[in-house]
Amino acid sequence: QVQLVESGGGLVQAGGSLRLSCAASGRTFSTLAMGWFRQSPGKEREPVAAIGRGGGIFYKDSVKGRFTISRDNAKNTLYLQMNSLKPDDTAVYYCAAQLLPRAYDPLNGREYDSWGQGTQVTVSS
Repeated sequence: QVQLVESGGGLVQAGGSLRLSCAASGRTFSTLAMGWFRQSPGKEREPVAAIGRGGGIFYKDSVKGRFTISRDNAKNTLYLQMNSLKPDDTAVYYCAAQLLPRAYDPLNGREYDSWGQGTQVTVSS
């Protein structure tokens, strides 16, 4: 297993920015495929962005051009830079890790094995 701890959430006005971090421990970080997902009250969990072991990057259409996912393997940390935030971005954001290399759909939450506890992002209008 791998332990994941998110941080960086908060309250921000529409148009503002936040940077989320996800610190990983328990596994060699570079061997993990990572993703960000979010869930709003009354809605299903949805993908936000993913980054593969080799650095391949994938985004949900609604965040393209506004959000940037990155990873620092030396620091065992995943990031999500969120710019031009909208009220619809309000959600609990979770990072997730896929432990074993295999062919997979990077924006499908069922492909991931370990999850963090989440960090709340609230965007006011």
